[in-house]
This record gives sequence, structure tokens and C-alpha cells, in this order.
Amino acid sequence: MASDTRLLPVVVPIRSLGPEHRDRIATHLLALPPEDRYLRFGYAANDEHIRRYVEQLDFEQDDIFGIYNRRLELIAMAHLAYSRDPNSANCAEFGVSVLPRARGRGFGRRLFERAVLHARNEGVELLFIHALSENVAMLKIARSAGATLERFGTETEAFLRLPPATLDTHMSELVNEQLAQTDYRLKQQAKSFWDFLDGVQETRQGVREARHRSGS
Repeated sequence: MASDTRLLPVVVPIRSLGPEHRDRIATHLLALPPEDRYLRFGYAANDEHIRRYVEQLDFEQDDIFGIYNRRLELIAMAHLAYSRDPNSANCAEFGVSVLPRARGRGFGRRLFERAVLHARNEGVELLFIHALSENVAMLKIARSAGATLERFGTETEAFLRLPPATLDTHMSELVNEQLAQTDYRLKQQAKSFWDFLDGVQETRQGVREARHRSGS
């Protein structure tokens, strides 16, 4: 009998980010090359533009999600911005960025799926994605999700209608967030341990060099 060689999907821990992550968010965005900044913000954002954007992030009003690597570097993040217009209170806009060295692993799509799940649970009915028409990766994610795309010159608007939340979506988000929080704590502990070992190695190297200089 042939064995089932299908692989289970890889779980990517995605955690909600708060004000305490603001510095790491800034570091992530400032690490984006000029062309990626242009695609993410729709204009040639310089360092000052990015710092101002990060300073103005409203963690009470919007939701920010991120993916950390083992060194606790924020390698991908998404911003789910809710409409401030009372006439379109059930709408939100999605934006995402992934560091070049972390591309090709589906992080943008995973962040989109996480944002959609949360948006449904928050009662969002219509999700917008505003992107430059040359942002092929972002538009591919939107199209794959079933969004309607409308092009206006160099820019494209994507609209995705979201179904109502269910018990399953609420439970899925709860499990995902708990998994991400646990993953982050483990990465913190591992980083602290390796930083400690690095310090020990530096101390030992310093002692060896001192002995060598003294001729002992």
C-alpha cells in the first residue's frame, strides 16, 4: 500500500504587536530598500517619513501583526487599518511588508489570512487593498482571495467582501494568538541564552588574549 507523502502545512506564528514593539517595527521598515518602500507606501518614503508613520501608529484603533525570526527580528508585518468614517465603519484597509531575505516563504499571504480572520471577528464586511499596479505580489494575494480588482492608472484598488464571523473563526484566532505568544516567549528565552553564551565566549577570549600578552 502506497504511503501518504502529503505534508502538513507549516504553521507560521503570527502575533499581535503593541506599542512595546514600535522600535522593532521602525527597524523593520527602515530596513526595506527604496523600491520596497515605494511599493509599500505608494511613494518614495525616506527615513523621516517612516519614523513619522511608526510614531503615528494607533494601536488602540488599528491592529498590527508580525512575524519574528529566531533572533527576534521582525521580518514581516501587516497593518490592518480600520475606517474612521462613521458611514463606512465596517471597512478596513490591509498593508504588508516583508524583508527581501524573508521572501518566497508565503509570509505575505499568511499575514493576509491572519488579518482577514481578525477582521471578520471584528465585524469588518469590506476589506480594501490599495496598491500600485506594479505590486504584483500584493495583487496576486488579493486576487487569490477572490477580491475584485479595479485599476486606476498606476494604482489598483482591491475589494474583498468578508463573511460574518463564526465560532470557528473566533476559536481559530484565539489558538493562533496563543501559539504566537508562546513562540515569542520561547524565542526570547533562546535569544537570552545564546546572548549569554556569546558573552561567556567573549570573556574567555579576553582572558586568553590577556594571558598571551603577559606571557603566562
